[in-house]
Amino acid sequence: MNKVSVPYLPLLIFAFFLLQCAKKGRPSGGPKDEDAPLFVVANPPYESTNFDSDEIQIYFNEFIKLRDLNKQLIVSPPLNPKNPSLITPQGSPSDYITIKILDTLKKNTTYIFDFGNSVEDNNESNQLERFKYVFSTGNYIDSLTLKGKVKNSYSSDDIKNVKLLLYRLDSSYTDSTIYKTKPSYVTSSLDTSDYQFTNLRKGKYFLMALKDVSSDYLFDPKIDEIGFKRDTVFLPEDSIVSETISLFKEALPYQFKRGKEERRGKLIFGYEGVAKGMTVTLLSKVPENFKMVSFFEQGRDTLNVWHSPIERDSLVFKVTKDKHIDTSVVRLKKKKLDSLVITSTVRSYLEFNDTLFFDTNNPIVKVDTSKILFIDKDTIRVPYRSLISSEKSRVGFLFEKKPKKKYSIDIYPMAFEDIFGQMNDSTKLNFRTRSLEDYGDVTTIIQNPNNLPVIIQLTDTKDQTIKQQATDKSETIVFPYLKPREYKIRIIYDTNKNGKWDSGNFLKKIQPEFVEYYPEIQKVRPNWSLNPTISIKQQK
Repeated sequence: MNKVSVPYLPLLIFAFFLLQCAKKGRPSGGPKDEDAPLFVVANPPYESTNFDSDEIQIYFNEFIKLRDLNKQLIVSPPLNPKNPSLITPQGSPSDYITIKILDTLKKNTTYIFDFGNSVEDNNESNQLERFKYVFSTGNYIDSLTLKGKVKNSYSSDDIKNVKLLLYRLDSSYTDSTIYKTKPSYVTSSLDTSDYQFTNLRKGKYFLMALKDVSSDYLFDPKIDEIGFKRDTVFLPEDSIVSETISLFKEALPYQFKRGKEERRGKLIFGYEGVAKGMTVTLLSKVPENFKMVSFFEQGRDTLNVWHSPIERDSLVFKVTKDKHIDTSVVRLKKKKLDSLVITSTVRSYLEFNDTLFFDTNNPIVKVDTSKILFIDKDTIRVPYRSLISSEKSRVGFLFEKKPKKKYSIDIYPMAFEDIFGQMNDSTKLNFRTRSLEDYGDVTTIIQNPNNLPVIIQLTDTKDQTIKQQATDKSETIVFPYLKPREYKIRIIYDTNKNGKWDSGNFLKKIQPEFVEYYPEIQKVRPNWSLNPTISIKQQK
């Protein structure tokens, strides 16, 4: 066996310790890079004047990548979308960006290529926020700025990625400009409610916000949301917009689309816009026992019409709203009726604020209460009144609810008859009510010294209305029997006193009715009352 000679022993021991140190603590590559990439130089240089190049190269201090460039990039003034600039590389890291300009640039104009937050380093995705490349085709760089805020006109959701558009008020500007002509300047709020224009020229402007679905900088009322500043913007005087621009969806003008058969005995009449007052009248001759029932469908621009089965090829209807009169011929092709189906809106508990409803797929025309047994836990009959809804396919049962009580309702066969003469199968529901101590309430103290008409709404955390009450005075409004959870309070300034929130209209220069939210979330607990004070103030 060979032995290591003594002179080499210290070296072996030293190597052994080095190996152990390497095992215990291997280098991690240093601290994590948290620095955003930096712009180094550009060719032509940043803020070049008398710009006449068709290609730009922008260099950074490290390898970068472009994220969501199509969503983030804003070029102001806008270029022709038919000749978009080519920006490379995309999809691979590089320490430079190349911009190939294909459009013809305007003379004596300052241009901004705003990359938003799309530029980020390759390894850690640190963003270079609101990176811009600026140049001018004239002999100077415009330097004025304009900033402000945008918000949703109705919901409390944070607003994101809204385009802000500035139109120069010259002899070519009319109210129709925003529908067919691109703006003089454009910027984006990206992921905040704040916006800022830079490198603007002195002048008079019209300012608007746009949720631009088509990304074409043109207002399409059918799909886009809009907001606008009431007054003209004067630059350089108005560098800050004091009023927050409210974004809203215009109510479209009424227009009838068409009627068609959805299934045997059910027709749908589509429309666009506000259909209040829309009626459908049958023009075809039918038997005397022919029945029709109609309901507007929530969430869809549709009027549903059910009718007695009839052996015809078609039915002719007159569709009327105000001065609009249309004739609709509906072809009848379906052969099979939908069987009557009953569904309870209640599961285990019926809340004190709720009504006992049974939804049906077909409208009910008759209820036979002799075929319904409604009892409590002591098998004592519960007095009730049945109600066929005039707004949707459902039947309600009104009765005096008692706390902490068990109930049972048996709906025997042939208790319900639908418009087709069909009867129900047997349905049974067991449910109970809660103790009153299980609920809380929100008692709002309304301070309204100017007697302004407002609607006080209690909503869930998704802004869906739970309860509401209108008032035009100082008073106390109680929202009782609330399940323990979080609620919001929405205040609608009902300027036209019609009992609902109204949107705006650009051509009529009407702003949406003002809406604000009470700043504190109402955290309702069992057997507890919250008492927020709401001050109603005169709006400008």
